[in-house]
Amino acid sequence: MKNIPTDSLRTLITVVEVGGFAKAGELLGLSQPAVSLQIKRLEELLGNKLFKKQGQRQVLNQHGEILMPLAKQLLQVNDTILQTFSSEVLAGKVRLGIPSEFAATVLPAIIGDFVSLYPDVALEVKSELSKKLRHSDNREQYDLILALLEGPEQSKYPIFMDDELVWVGDVNNINTEVVNLIAAEEGCIYRRRAIEALEKAGLKWRIVYTNADLAGISAALKENLGITVLAKHTVPNDLNWAKSTNQLPELGEVGISLIKQSEESHAVDKLAEFIQLRLK
Repeated sequence: MKNIPTDSLRTLITVVEVGGFAKAGELLGLSQPAVSLQIKRLEELLGNKLFKKQGQRQVLNQHGEILMPLAKQLLQVNDTILQTFSSEVLAGKVRLGIPSEFAATVLPAIIGDFVSLYPDVALEVKSELSKKLRHSDNREQYDLILALLEGPEQSKYPIFMDDELVWVGDVNNINTEVVNLIAAEEGCIYRRRAIEALEKAGLKWRIVYTNADLAGISAALKENLGITVLAKHTVPNDLNWAKSTNQLPELGEVGISLIKQSEESHAVDKLAEFIQLRLK
């Protein structure tokens, strides 16, 4: 039996997520020829090309698209085994900043597992809008920031995954004359993307309820005050969602980044790796 080298799979995933061989090399500490060689060896092992030319870019072909989710699964198992049997002792304090919707739906289980594996690390978690978390006046409060990014911002920070934006609420029974929106305050990516999509589709809208906390937004949705936009990974299980409907346009995707403020903390590095592994 042949064995697939996990370092080649990790390189493949990085190339796709950062959008190029050169950028992937910078993140992985490899030269561009070394990245290309790893991909070539992986293609030879599998007996199929994984990329195709699209303009000036290399993008995944049909074989690459099939491999990507399988590669992520294999790396997740690999990293979980290493973490489970690691004798490494981590200690210290990590201040984590995350958007409220991740704090409420995605992070609790991840953080719980991390604390179980590394009980000597004290975590301090604070929720804010991504824009506020990234603001220069606030960033010194955190050692690690999980933030949503879009547009030009994505070139400043490494994006480790993309997530679809979806409409949430009673999306099949909306008032098409004026769409009632539930949203966080100005500066929220979800709010901005919802308004831009509705206006591009020629639909009128109004903000009927503003709340930065996911619990408050969820309560308003259950009372059918309107609809909102969230990243698909963060939608609570008891709420309905859709990428689009006959009335509502598609919203596209948003990038998710982990921004390290402390470059020399092993605990911060380990938490960042842990979050990336589990979110993917």
